[in-house]
Amino acid sequence: MELSSGMVQNIILGAIFMFFIAIAWLLAEFKGMKDNIIERLGINNEVVKLKLQALERFTLYAERSSLKNLISRTPAAGMTVVDLQLALLDALRSEYEYNVTQQIYVDPKMWKAIGNLKDQNTFIINQLAATLPPDANGIELSKRILEYVASTDSELNETVLSALRFEAKRIL
Repeated sequence: MELSSGMVQNIILGAIFMFFIAIAWLLAEFKGMKDNIIERLGINNEVVKLKLQALERFTLYAERSSLKNLISRTPAAGMTVVDLQLALLDALRSEYEYNVTQQIYVDPKMWKAIGNLKDQNTFIINQLAATLPPDANGIELSKRILEYVASTDSELNETVLSALRFEAKRIL
């Protein structure tokens, strides 16, 4: 039995049509599988936005809690060493507490780094304040803190900021 050229063309067109139907079906299946995986992993634009917003807030925290920025935002004039010490510690604590809810959006190691930054700066402020008489002028404590910052290679906040930038790039 010999096939006419018209029949061959119809068979070829039918095969091509079936091929495109199969490709369309496979693409739809793959898209459904991809959507299912994304849903199971909890990856969506809202989650990414929330994670990035948390990283932005922690970046702001790391900047604001650096010792030199704390000193520049806290006027020492008219304060004693103890008054300035308490004001600096209160600023650190309130900044930290303001951002505490954001920890659920970041890696636990990142949150630990944020806590370490607060703890380290609290320790430095307390140690430098202890070297001065409690009723000395607060400007003396400001000077000691700025001298300390100038004499060390880098503050922990720079390390935390680098980690935050790395994490943001990883998410994006």
